[in-house]
Amino acid sequence: MPVSPLQDPDVAAVRQFNRFHTRLVGALNERMLASDYSLAQVRILYELANARPDAPPSARDLGDILQMDAGYLSRLLSGLESDGLLARTPSPENAKRLALTLTERGREVFAGLNEASAREVASLLSGLPPEARGQLTGAMARIRRLLGDTPDTRAFILRDPRPGDLGWVVHRQAALYAQEYGFDWTFEGLISEIAGKFVREFDPARERCWIAEMEGEVVGSVFVVRQDDEVAKLRMLYVDPAARGRGLGRALVEECLRFARGAGYRRMVLWTNDILVSARRIYEAAGFELLEEEHHHSFGHDLVGQNWGRDL
Repeated sequence: MPVSPLQDPDVAAVRQFNRFHTRLVGALNERMLASDYSLAQVRILYELANARPDAPPSARDLGDILQMDAGYLSRLLSGLESDGLLARTPSPENAKRLALTLTERGREVFAGLNEASAREVASLLSGLPPEARGQLTGAMARIRRLLGDTPDTRAFILRDPRPGDLGWVVHRQAALYAQEYGFDWTFEGLISEIAGKFVREFDPARERCWIAEMEGEVVGSVFVVRQDDEVAKLRMLYVDPAARGRGLGRALVEECLRFARGAGYRRMVLWTNDILVSARRIYEAAGFELLEEEHHHSFGHDLVGQNWGRDL
């Protein structure tokens, strides 16, 4: 039996967030930013101020952009026109089409409102540390994307690890490999040892870790460690399911190769298992060659380990 929207917890969560947000931005106030204008009027001024100069919108265009009732929009436009903030000009191509533009006074009013809005948001963010600000803006980007407001153009950044990142790497890899391959907790023990050794013996001139972020969240990682003076080892490549299909794995491996060359290594090697098909494809595309295989029983399974390598 279908759940009533009134009993749906997801519906309730979205409605609760909407109530919080409207209160946060003052959307329920009759006037915005201590001005003489409502939220709807300020939004109209924003759209006109940011319209292409060679293609000013008509009232119909604004209605489509803002998804606003035509009658309500018409009353708002008339009020702004009466205040001398906008002008209607017949289009050269179609005299019946009236293009809407801001007057000089309209641009001045919008500039003041725009600055006041920026100050208000800056004050809201001022108490948040950089990491929290990234999480906030990333979550906002995800909300917009999931609800169809923006195209799916998620981009990732690569950065050095911060406190807490290595624990996250161990946790996520252990959880994912248990879910996708059935690995037991001995795998978590192995990668914990690798991460711990990386910290204990870290040589910044010859070793490196990259953490990948997307929309303010960590979605990947990889390590380069010293095997000997001439050989670097690629370890613990991880790409979160949320970031797959975007070239992140390839980008992480390319960073490893670039760093290893610059650090003076002449060769790079890695160890993996044959069931990790996606990872093997990334290695092969990056020029690695399969050197040898060995059967072993690890992480609760009979596996085929593989050693790969390439010259730099």
